Amino acid sequence: MSDQPIIFEEWKTGDGALIAVARLNTPKALNSLSLEMIRLLTPQLKRWADDPAIQAVWLEAEGDKAFCAGGDIVALYRSMTEPQGASEGEAFFTEEYELDYLIHTFAKPIVCWGHGIVMGGGMGILEGASHRVVTESSKLAMPEITIGLYPDVGAGWFLNRTPGRTGLFLGLTGARLNGADAIFTGLADRFIRHDLKADVVAELCKRNWQGEDPHAVVGSVLRQYERESAEAMPESPVRIHFDEINRVTDADTLEATVDQLKELSGGEGWVAKATRSLAGASPTSLALVWRHLHGCRHNSLKEVLDKELELSTKCLSKGEFAEGIRALLIDKDQQPRWRYASLAEMDSAWIEDFFKA
Repeated sequence: MSDQPIIFEEWKTGDGALIAVARLNTPKALNSLSLEMIRLLTPQLKRWADDPAIQAVWLEAEGDKAFCAGGDIVALYRSMTEPQGASEGEAFFTEEYELDYLIHTFAKPIVCWGHGIVMGGGMGILEGASHRVVTESSKLAMPEITIGLYPDVGAGWFLNRTPGRTGLFLGLTGARLNGADAIFTGLADRFIRHDLKADVVAELCKRNWQGEDPHAVVGSVLRQYERESAEAMPESPVRIHFDEINRVTDADTLEATVDQLKELSGGEGWVAKATRSLAGASPTSLALVWRHLHGCRHNSLKEVLDKELELSTKCLSKGEFAEGIRALLIDKDQQPRWRYASLAEMDSAWIEDFFKA
């Protein structure tokens, strides 16, 4: 196996056209997205966009555990705690969001095979693709509340486009979605069994593309294998609990919403498990989620990403994000010392400063 963090290939189609391939290749790190990977993928996508032989792009990852478990937050921790490191953290967020925007606005079809764990920075890639595929093993989430951050990578845009208040629920709890949840919430387009992946690729390569609408070619192939996968689709807990999710997220303040969410955490089942994360969540993160999602409701994707760059840069310097990573991945004591122990104790000026340009 190549030791390159991303492997690039080109597959020849039935009529001599090409499908470009990018494979994230750090499976031991759950294909977490590093600045090096971003700097490899962005220019390669731009080259493929300009190459008339390339009809579509296929994004996948090495290994069965994860498509991409998020950004390389250990490297971000170093950027926050080592002298002269801040510029690297700012570069990471700046270039990551540029990559996300490029994927969202890419003119040619991008198929993203979102198998296994897709979280944080992985969601930023998946959500931008024109054809987002999930499988029976997909686990999607934006769990930033546990590390003192907030759902970024365009989440202010895509979480605001989920049905009802499910986006707010997902942002405040970091709840994990299965493939059926992803389809229901509009965070994925197709559910296809993972064992059919090779067949999907073979069919795409067999097709004639010249003179055809490439988006239609991709759509027809994915539709065919989605039908074959129908019986494998699990139940969607989000769909089952949709009314309950809307009820507990219906309040005029963050404090009241969190109280209603916590009322569900003592029971059993998916909703209880999803809301238990609130007990250890950063109160700062909860406040950032609430304000960011409400403030982005009518913004374009570009406006959201611009806001997120400002906000994420503030998160690099204010300590809460570094403390969250320390507790989870550096010292691994699972005992983060948040700046404020509860929402009730929080100084509103503290949150206000995150949003000052």
